[in-house]
Amino acid sequence: MFERPDAGLAPRIWEVGALCRAIADALQARFNPVAVRGEITGFSRASSGHCYFTLKDGQGQIRCAMFRRAASGLDFMPRDGELVEVRGQLGVYEARGDLQLIVEGMRRAGQGALFEQFLRLKAQLEAEGLFTAARKRPLPAMPRGIGLVTSPGAAALHDVVTALRRRVPHIPVVLVPALVQGAQAPASIVDALSKLYLLAQKGRASEADLPKNSEMPFIDVILLVRGGGSIEDLWAFNDERLARTIVQSPVPLVSGVGHETDFTIADFCADLRAPTPTAAAELVSQPRAVWLGALDLLAGRLQDGVQRQIDLRHQRLDQAAQRLGRPSGLVARQQLRLSGLAQRMRHAALLKTQRLAQSGKALQAHLPQIMQRSLVQRRERLERAALRLSLLNPQLVLRRGYALLTDAQGQPVMRPAQVRPGEAVHARLAEGELDLTVVQRRLL
Repeated sequence: MFERPDAGLAPRIWEVGALCRAIADALQARFNPVAVRGEITGFSRASSGHCYFTLKDGQGQIRCAMFRRAASGLDFMPRDGELVEVRGQLGVYEARGDLQLIVEGMRRAGQGALFEQFLRLKAQLEAEGLFTAARKRPLPAMPRGIGLVTSPGAAALHDVVTALRRRVPHIPVVLVPALVQGAQAPASIVDALSKLYLLAQKGRASEADLPKNSEMPFIDVILLVRGGGSIEDLWAFNDERLARTIVQSPVPLVSGVGHETDFTIADFCADLRAPTPTAAAELVSQPRAVWLGALDLLAGRLQDGVQRQIDLRHQRLDQAAQRLGRPSGLVARQQLRLSGLAQRMRHAALLKTQRLAQSGKALQAHLPQIMQRSLVQRRERLERAALRLSLLNPQLVLRRGYALLTDAQGQPVMRPAQVRPGEAVHARLAEGELDLTVVQRRLL
């Protein structure tokens, strides 16, 4: 049974809600606003957008709530086990009587000092012109080789290789492994890039002297990639020496470091920044189907052009045949020969377009040169044939003082025995025609 104590010592009897409010008021006056450092555990995001978690260390823990408005301002996704610094208001959740911290802001622990270093280096390099757009180079549409710098054990390597194999399996990739996290990472990345630079420079310097079957890799673009992480994880890519090495690249360099919201000094120095490693690979690898479609279009245009040239040459041959006149047998043989040549030319052009359609390399600069040379060769052969036909023209013989005689039936008179005295004959001269009558025959 509840015993009533002495009236002078009796404590005040509180309503539960009133006591919770009084405690909350005391906390508000004594502690708020408050900043706390601790490790996240039990993090969850409700469908409403509010976040709930617990901050703990070796001595204790406290429940936290971060409402949607504050959570929308985060520049990273909190994870269990992550060390963070939060600021907010300490209070009491009256419905359960629990002590809780209403979080109004959060950042990774230690991020503030690192971010200040990042901003100072960024301002310095930007003032020196390392980030200027004028020095950024466009990416090659069809690189002959791709250089890649990343950790051989990183997921980013798998993502990049998978994307390149799917889109451009015919383009070689030269991997130079490097550390991408830790104190030794900046020097390791610089060393890997320097090796790729040397390969790229050697390939360009000796390009004209190398045989076609040379194994010397041609590096036309370089990818520098790493997966996402905290600012500490990506800190190697905020190194000043690395930044100056990147801007010295002899070929365009693409930076694909972290996730879409992550930015490093390397991103600003690179010729192009990709939001992810996979995106970096896609930027330098136009899908093979696109180039094959363009190749089919060019092959169709080439075949149409060749056919037009063949038709034009046929028309010119027909006109030349009409000018030759009577020697139809010889003309027919020449026409047959020319038709054969035209057919062979058409067949050769068809074979060449089929071969070109099977090879993605035909899209490079050699295609127009090959077809132009082929057309020139065919044109010269046709012109030589036309010249030979023109030499057989009887008109050239007539211009030397000879005449072409034909009898009344129009048959050529080649022997005196073909006509009799008194018969009419027709003479075709170089500049006109004569109607004659045979007076006398002489046999030689």
